[in-house]
Amino acid sequence: VTIIRNFISDWSSLDADKLADYFTEDGTYYNMPIAPVTGKDSVRKFIAGFIATWSETEWDLLNIAATGNIVIAERLDRTRTSAGNVDLPCVGVFEMVDGKISIWRDYFDMATFTSAMQG
Repeated sequence: VTIIRNFISDWSSLDADKLADYFTEDGTYYNMPIAPVTGKDSVRKFIAGFIATWSETEWDLLNIAATGNIVIAERLDRTRTSAGNVDLPCVGVFEMVDGKISIWRDYFDMATFTSAMQG
């Protein structure tokens, strides 16, 4: 739970290298409903591309629960970008291996995000 709390907090740094370091070498990021990205370097590149237009983001952790190697985190991601601003409700499901993220599935309403990015 502490690792995921730190991961969520570190998004405000907008540092793709730092964020990718939370993943295993073969980690997978499912940014639903976009196709998954696998491998730490691919995750780093995906995050860097995703945040390229972001000027600021703050992720509010609303609820977090864990059982075994699974952590579930409900968030409100408040992001400011050059394309628009959005407060996006999300739920992330994390599968952990040896203190690293092996799989991250992030669920959100794509229409909420895309309509905000249109200005």
